[in-house]
Amino acid sequence: MSEKRDYYEVLGVSKNATDEELKKAYRRLAKKYHPDANPDNKEEAEAKFKEVNEAYEVLSDSQKRKMYDQFGTADPQGFNGAGGPFGGQGGYYSYTTSGFDGFGDIFGDLGDLFGFGTGRSSSKQANAPTKGADLRYSVDLSFEEAYAGVSKEINITRNEKCPTCSGTGAKPGTHPETCSVCGGKGTVTKMQTTLLGQMRVQSTCSNCHGTGKVIKEVCDTCYGKGTVRKQARINVKIPAGIDNDQTVVLRGEGEPGKNGGANGNIYITVRLKKHSIFTRQNDNVYCDIPITFTQATLGADIEVPLIDGTKVSYKIPEGTQPGTKFTIRDKGFPNINSGNRGNLIFTVQVQVPKRLSKEQREILVELAKTMNEQPPVKKRGIFG
Repeated sequence: MSEKRDYYEVLGVSKNATDEELKKAYRRLAKKYHPDANPDNKEEAEAKFKEVNEAYEVLSDSQKRKMYDQFGTADPQGFNGAGGPFGGQGGYYSYTTSGFDGFGDIFGDLGDLFGFGTGRSSSKQANAPTKGADLRYSVDLSFEEAYAGVSKEINITRNEKCPTCSGTGAKPGTHPETCSVCGGKGTVTKMQTTLLGQMRVQSTCSNCHGTGKVIKEVCDTCYGKGTVRKQARINVKIPAGIDNDQTVVLRGEGEPGKNGGANGNIYITVRLKKHSIFTRQNDNVYCDIPITFTQATLGADIEVPLIDGTKVSYKIPEGTQPGTKFTIRDKGFPNINSGNRGNLIFTVQVQVPKRLSKEQREILVELAKTMNEQPPVKKRGIFG
């Protein structure tokens, strides 16, 4: 397979091109390479036409364009690998892209010439299998839930196949019939005189509205739609180590497809709550641990809390200075790709006592003298 050309090169624009510049470039090239405008070189024109469509689809979508500029592809599986941790059934995505909204405004300008508009550029697309719509949901997780992984039950409202007609839209005992106007193609073709000569113009069949089928007796449950709105409870397994704004993908749990198309997906984005002690950076966990003046001076065995609620003993050396950082390996978050754990990094905060007993003060005064320091004299009261 030959390597794909750069999308900016395909459209003949710079990488800083505005949306309007992209649109103008697409309009010009779409007219130039449309197969109906190149009857003597139809195959080559069709290949270039598809290439132009593909380039514009990516660059006109801000999320896809950002991903293409960064990774050289607008498909998350294009750089994660279909069989890797970000692909396959139940995979997890760190990046998500918004769906492409279509070429309605572009094709509106070309519709009179080539029959785009609300119709399709070929009869094969009019009633072809269509993937169902994707749904999006967000879930709040505590620090501990993200650390250990958790199962969450969510309630989501979605379209589901009508149980009465099994999705056909027709009354039980009947079935949709092939449209007599378009012959089941979903489009009708007419010859029209244009500036480029006689052109075949395709438009959506007004009798079947592009479905290729006509329902004479509609289902009393879904009224011919083939779907009904239902609330569903779905159990979501959140993997250990997931981070804020990362997304779990439930494949095939979205809206039902049309004409035998696959169901859409559900994208569940995680929102991580703040913790009172710990903070997170990548897979490492950070916290502050208070110690006393004597512990910092003499050294001590201290207890350090972990995310799972347990504690671990750690020996700090004598002469530890305020703000010193210590690392406990493999006590951070597990990485959702490799499974390797980050570290727990704690900073000691030396607490100086605000009040001393007479005995404690005398001991510290003697200590200061041994270190050639002149301790301040505590003033006695007027009656002392």
